[in-house]
Amino acid sequence: MDIKRVNVLGVGISVLNLSTALAAIAQAVQTRRKGYICVRDAHGVMLAQKDAAFRKILNEAFLCTPDGMPMVWMGKLHGHREMSRVYGPDLMLEVCAWSEKNPCRHFFYGGVEGVAELLMRKLKEKFPKLEVVGTYTPPFRPLNAEEEENLQEMIRATRPDIMWIGLSTPKQEKFMAEFLPDLDVTLMIGVGAAFDFLSGRVKQAPRWMQRSGLEWIYRLCQEPRRLARRYFRNNPLFAAKIAGQLCGLKRYSLD
Repeated sequence: MDIKRVNVLGVGISVLNLSTALAAIAQAVQTRRKGYICVRDAHGVMLAQKDAAFRKILNEAFLCTPDGMPMVWMGKLHGHREMSRVYGPDLMLEVCAWSEKNPCRHFFYGGVEGVAELLMRKLKEKFPKLEVVGTYTPPFRPLNAEEEENLQEMIRATRPDIMWIGLSTPKQEKFMAEFLPDLDVTLMIGVGAAFDFLSGRVKQAPRWMQRSGLEWIYRLCQEPRRLARRYFRNNPLFAAKIAGQLCGLKRYSLD
C-alpha cells in the first residue's frame, strides 16, 4: 500500500483517515511486515525541530498518523481532501474491533502501575473476542540489561502481532525504533495517553472539541501543571512556523 506524506515542518505526516490507517495495519499484520507507527500532533512536531534523531525516527516510521487536527488541516491545504484525524484512542478501538474477526494478538506496554491491566480488562469487556497475550508496566527510566532480556523473552513467548506502547513522547517513539528489531513482534504502535483514556483513568474531551482542534484546552484544564508549558509555548510557536512554511519563508526537508 503506497501512502503519501505531507511535509509539516520537516516531519512527514501520512495521508490517512481511520479507514485507510486500519487497512494499512491489517495488511501489515497479515503479511507480517515489521514496522512502528507514530501518532503525531503539534507537540511531537515541535520536539522534532530541536531533535534531529527524533525527527528521523518519525520520518522512518511505517505510518506517522495525523493525530492532531493541525496535521489534518495541513493535509487538506495540500489538496488531500480525504485526510482526517487518526486519533490514537480511536485507532486503537478500530484495530481491536477488526481483531475480533481477524487473527491478531495484542500486547500492552506502558502506563503507570496497573493501567495496562485495567486497559486490557476494559477492552476485553468491549471486545470479548479480543486476544490479549500480555501486559507490562516499565519503570520510569531506561530498561537495564536484565529487564531488556526479560522483555525479549516475554515477547518471544507470547509473539504478539501488535505491541501497543503507552509512554510519553518522545520516549515511546525512541523505544519503538530501538527495540523493534530485537522483539518478535510485527507492529509497534505508540498511542501515548490512549492507555489513560481507554482505561477510564483520564476523561476524554467532548467530540466537538476534538473535531475543532480545541482538545488541548480540555486537557490543559485537567492537567494544568503538566501541560501548561507545552501548550502555551509550543502552540504559538507551531503556528508561527507553519505560517512561515506556507509563505515559503523557510523550506523544510524530510531528510
